[in-house]
Amino acid sequence: MSFGDEYDGGGGRGRNRGTTGQTRTRLPDADTDDGFGGPARRPPRASRSLVTVVGVVVLLIAAIAFANRGGDGDGDAAKGTAPGTTPTAATGVKPVTGKNGTIPSGFPQDEQGAQSAAANYAVALGSAEMFDKSQRDAILAAVIAPSRVTHFRRTLDQAYSPSFFQNVGLKPDGTVPDGFTFVSRTAPMGTKITSLDSERATVAVWCAGLLGLAGEGSTKPVTNGWFTITMELQWADGDWKTVTYSQKDGPAPVGADTRASSAEEIADAVIGFGGFTYAR
Repeated sequence: MSFGDEYDGGGGRGRNRGTTGQTRTRLPDADTDDGFGGPARRPPRASRSLVTVVGVVVLLIAAIAFANRGGDGDGDAAKGTAPGTTPTAATGVKPVTGKNGTIPSGFPQDEQGAQSAAANYAVALGSAEMFDKSQRDAILAAVIAPSRVTHFRRTLDQAYSPSFFQNVGLKPDGTVPDGFTFVSRTAPMGTKITSLDSERATVAVWCAGLLGLAGEGSTKPVTNGWFTITMELQWADGDWKTVTYSQKDGPAPVGADTRASSAEEIADAVIGFGGFTYAR
């Protein structure tokens, strides 16, 4: 479950799995016409298909080489100007170097700084540490605007109740049962600004997430979900801080046919793979 699930009443992230539909494409039979009264067109020759594939591969290799040509980042990206790339490409400045506890801090007072702050705050607010009172208070102090910290703490203390802990597989006091690994992790896929001025910014963060209890015999196995978090940020104490936070389902891609990993594999992955500092 992510932070926004209980705070905004929008449904737990464990329930935020996108529905997976299937699309069937019916190919014409070999002896059917082309839909206009004529004979069906012959498929392209294999040699032409091979040339097309090779051409695409060459273009991809050239694009990768061009992207890596930036060296140590002294080009436009390091100066904070987005290069002329497609929307799905990585753009912007390097991650910040400051830390507030374990959470990045010191974001620039501009569009990219707001997006980077929102992405990193989404990770923190959707983490397993939010299920521990002392760690949750530290996270809120780091990412929430000072005028809103007390309100958020009071609201979340009520939300993280014994009954809620049991619903996600934890003990009533929020601790993890012996032999299990609790998983709650958020990974931003991308960000976008929906409004911005010198003191306020609203940022949408598209995320994938994991939630559940990994271990043999778990009744709350780890599931994945897709959701979009929207944060209103305020410039306070020399950094961007969260004022409001909401979450909605999707956009969710069609599920792949990847084999589900065992509980042990999931637990090992969560322990063995660390998280990231995000920036635009």
